[in-house]
Amino acid sequence: MKKNRERFCNREREFVYEFKVGGQCLELRVPLRFPVQENASHLHGRLLLLHDLPCFIEKDLKEALSQFIEEESLKDYDRDAEAALEAVKSGEVDLHQLASTWARAYAETTLEHARPEEPSWDEDFADVYHDLIHSPASETLLNLEHNYFVSISELIGERDVELKKLRERQGIEMEKVMQELGKSLTDQDVNSLAAQHFESQQDLENKWSNELKQSTAIQKQEYQEWVMKLHQDLKNPKNSSLSEEIKVQPSQLRESAEANGRIYEEQRKLEESFTIHLGAQLKTMHNLRLLRADMLDFCKHKRSHRSGVKLHRLQTALSLYSTSLCGLVLLVDNRINSYSGIKRDFATVCQECTDFHFPRIEDQLEVVQQVVLYARTQRRSKLKESHGDTGSSPGLGRSHMPRSSWAREPQLLSLRVWSLCPATGGAAMERGPRTAMKSGPRLPQLEKALARTEDPIQTKINK
Repeated sequence: MKKNRERFCNREREFVYEFKVGGQCLELRVPLRFPVQENASHLHGRLLLLHDLPCFIEKDLKEALSQFIEEESLKDYDRDAEAALEAVKSGEVDLHQLASTWARAYAETTLEHARPEEPSWDEDFADVYHDLIHSPASETLLNLEHNYFVSISELIGERDVELKKLRERQGIEMEKVMQELGKSLTDQDVNSLAAQHFESQQDLENKWSNELKQSTAIQKQEYQEWVMKLHQDLKNPKNSSLSEEIKVQPSQLRESAEANGRIYEEQRKLEESFTIHLGAQLKTMHNLRLLRADMLDFCKHKRSHRSGVKLHRLQTALSLYSTSLCGLVLLVDNRINSYSGIKRDFATVCQECTDFHFPRIEDQLEVVQQVVLYARTQRRSKLKESHGDTGSSPGLGRSHMPRSSWAREPQLLSLRVWSLCPATGGAAMERGPRTAMKSGPRLPQLEKALARTEDPIQTKINK
């Protein structure tokens, strides 16, 4: 059947259109290969542009072209159907196999035959958390999240102290070795000591990294299980097993001494609001808020559990698992990693507390890298000559969005690829979630020249 279909469909047919201009009778001949992949309206516009056809035949030409394509396509479908029936009658195609294929395709594409989707743990947790955060138990959840943050913060403080002591000890050892350089020690001894210091730092950092990763994983599992149990407990108040545990008062929060804690100093913010009225008769009002502050300050969870900080956390928690998400755009380079610049600062902020709702920042960036590599491979296979970037990173203006639930106001954090000197030489202009290139109106002569060079259809007009 495939051979018959190729024989009937993959061939050229000539579209003939006759029209009059003044006293002349003209004839337009266009060879079309079926099935026609291009939209009839687009093809009609290209024909008008290529041959400077008069505007009064525009409507009639479009109708004739659409009718020709439709009629010829129906003929091909009829021939294909007749060939398929003949193949079944002659025994070339197994009737039972064909029937089973049709039945399987119908069952897979019809909703009434589809298997019900099994609810996943993430979906159940999202529904439960959304219900609890909009209930009187919201303060209990925020207090528990803050307690977990304090635990991770203390652990990070211990890590920083131990790393600082190691660096100081290694610095003293290196100074002693440098004083003996040229006397009893050589450059090889210095290099050997530097290599030992580097390995010691790497071992210590890996040790603390694994410990933090394990602690955050345990916290996330405990938190999600506790939320599910709390939801069940609130449904059955008579069989309460967590009645004492859920009564967490703000005074019971674990607060460490400021000397041992990691407290962020809030930078001074410059903020001003404006009200703009537009229109003469029907006026519209817009409120504009300008803020000068550190962007990462919106992503940090404050150590002090003041009322203002608590309200920001509650605002974020209420908007999770809803359609009212907001975002923060960070301008970064085109390398998908968290090794330098503001990307490293952002990753550090993400690692300072356990995210109970989204994957870790490293896992999200790894997924983004895989998606970008796959998209790049697909694009190269489809386009032989690519004018874009050749690396494995996203192009100018494209963004990837790590997600975080600890942001005090925004949740989706978009890392926007930005360049002051685009490789294409054009001026970059931001349009919504993407960055497009400015381009002025193209001249009709230029349009015709480009159409002649790009149009694969050879047409001619006979007088």
